[in-house]
Amino acid sequence: MNMQKMMSSRIGLLVGMLGFVLSASGPAFAHCDTMDGPVVKDAHAALEKGDVTGVLKWVSKASEDEIRQMFAKTLVVRAKGPEAKELADLYFFETLVRLHRAGEGFAYTGLKPAGTPVAPPVAKADEAMAKGSVDELTKKIAAAVEAGIRERFAAAAEAAKHKDESVEAGRKFVAAYVQFVHYVEGVHETVMRHGAHHGEPAAETGKQEPQDKPATPVHEHAH
Repeated sequence: MNMQKMMSSRIGLLVGMLGFVLSASGPAFAHCDTMDGPVVKDAHAALEKGDVTGVLKWVSKASEDEIRQMFAKTLVVRAKGPEAKELADLYFFETLVRLHRAGEGFAYTGLKPAGTPVAPPVAKADEAMAKGSVDELTKKIAAAVEAGIRERFAAAAEAAKHKDESVEAGRKFVAAYVQFVHYVEGVHETVMRHGAHHGEPAAETGKQEPQDKPATPVHEHAH
C-alpha cells in the first residue's frame, strides 16, 4: 500500500471514529454533493482547463465514458454564452456528483448550495488533509473515545454496587450496563467497518462499505 492509500485509509478510519463519537449530535451532512465540495471544485477547474482528467477520479471505471461524453458536450454548450455556460456547468456538476454518489452506494438527492453545513468529522478530516498531518485529529478522537468509555464504565460500575438492593436499582444498573457495552461495541464496529481502504472489502464482513457512510448511533444497536 503506497503512502497516499495509507493516508486515505487512516483518514477514513478517523472519520468513522469521529462520526461515531459525534453521532448523538444529529444527522451527518453530505460533503461531496455541495457546490463548494471537493467534487464540484475539481469540476470547475477541469472545465476551465478544458481537460476532464481531473474529475475522473471521482467516478468508477464504469462511469468514465459517460463523464467524458458529458464533459465534451458541456464544453460545446458553455461556449454559446454566459447563460448557456451556467446551465451547462450546473448540469455537468449534477451528473458528476450523481455518478460519484452512486459509486459510493448512496442515492443522489440533489446538489446542495454553497455554504451547506458539513459534518464535523468531515470538516476535521479535510482540515487534517489541508495541514498534511493527522496527529491532532488522532489525539482528539482518542481522547474523546477514552472519555466516552470511562464515563459509561464509571456509571455502570457505580450502579453495579447497588443492583441487588431493589428492582429499581437493578434496572438502573442494567440501563447503565447496556449503555456501556453498546458504546464499546459501537466503537469496535466503527473501527472494523472503516479499517478497509475505500472500495476494498471491509474487515470481518467481507462487504464493501462506503467510508463516508454515517456511523450507526449507539442507541440503534440491539443488546
